[in-house]
Amino acid sequence: MIGTQKSVSQSTRRALETGEGILRLAPTWVPRSYLIPGRRLKLDSRDLYAYGAHRGGIDERWIASTTFAMNENRTPDEGLTYVVSEDERFTLKDAIEAEGPRLIGRMMWDTYHRWPVYSKFFDNLGPIPHHFHQSEEQAKLVGREGKPEGYYFPPQLNATSGNFPHTYFGLEPGTTKDDIRRCLERWEDGDNGILDFAKAYRLKPGSGWLVPPRVLHAPGSLLTYEPQWGSDVLSMFQSMVDGRSIDRGLLVQDVPTAKHHDLNFLVDLLDWSRNTDTNFKNNHYIEPIPVNGSQSTDYVDRWIVYGTIEGQQKFSAKELTVMPGASCTIKDDGAYGLIVTQGHGWINKLSLDCPSLIRFGQMTEDEVFVSYEASTAGVTFTNPSPTDPLVTLRYFGPDVHSDMPEVGDHTRRPTADRG
Repeated sequence: MIGTQKSVSQSTRRALETGEGILRLAPTWVPRSYLIPGRRLKLDSRDLYAYGAHRGGIDERWIASTTFAMNENRTPDEGLTYVVSEDERFTLKDAIEAEGPRLIGRMMWDTYHRWPVYSKFFDNLGPIPHHFHQSEEQAKLVGREGKPEGYYFPPQLNATSGNFPHTYFGLEPGTTKDDIRRCLERWEDGDNGILDFAKAYRLKPGSGWLVPPRVLHAPGSLLTYEPQWGSDVLSMFQSMVDGRSIDRGLLVQDVPTAKHHDLNFLVDLLDWSRNTDTNFKNNHYIEPIPVNGSQSTDYVDRWIVYGTIEGQQKFSAKELTVMPGASCTIKDDGAYGLIVTQGHGWINKLSLDCPSLIRFGQMTEDEVFVSYEASTAGVTFTNPSPTDPLVTLRYFGPDVHSDMPEVGDHTRRPTADRG
């Protein structure tokens, strides 16, 4: 570990030089005490409870993260991704604090003074409780930040769909505040019945959703790639899931203490117009869209998470597929975190390889952070395999793109271009 800011800056510069502007990252594992792992993260089953059974199973892998996981009994660095370069190891958070303009660009650094987003693989055997993430204004009441998020279901990691590949979103039109208040009143009576007021949508590998703050959702059991704002706030509104009770503390953990039993306040945290939207799917469902000019015999680059939140570009993601024996040079307008979902090859001169099985604490070659300098100059991907494509997912921070699609744009493409 590296101690001083000066030494971190020196180590970051050395790592950037070694990787031609790209940093090699170690896997970051996060447990959740109230969920059951889906076992598709490629983490060895012997290590699912590496933090201890009392912490719950590991069901998340955070990607290029500078955000702390706000679990109870968490480790001091839980959620933080580490850079590994030769014999040096330091957090990506420290690296960006030391070399922010080089790593994330002057504009993002001057605005946020941090990498304000992260992504994760979210992998559970069954559904999770109906919950929402607070808005910026609501999260500030407890000294936190709000959180919108996006979903994409990578086909490579969803050969099995788990126990419930459906997600409840929002509330049925006509649902009233009194209906939901009564659900919260019944928290200790078993199932509080909130799903009686919600609609489930079947999840499809290769598709996704954009979920603003204050919108209830109960994610289903497909493994999900989730670019999102760099916060870990939430409020659970469902008292039981899969026969397991949910501690009421998860309803109010990010709510001012004085409001913990104020049911009117809790119900008003929801965005009622969005939750009861009669066109909910049309306004939140997304499918991949090829990046303009990216379709060729050598590669295809596709938008997989896109759209604005309240008119703001918060995050986005693309999926690059390099065909067997091909290479391509990709230029983007911002830094990104990248992970491999299929194949092997190189990004500039760093090797990439999608692992089959990972032990807890083991280093891999499937995750990197591409600096602003490298991304805007152009990064070369090479696939030496004669048979397998090289597939990578990369996510970006806010206000990066001038050509990002909006939700619904996939329906306006010719049918032959879809899929």
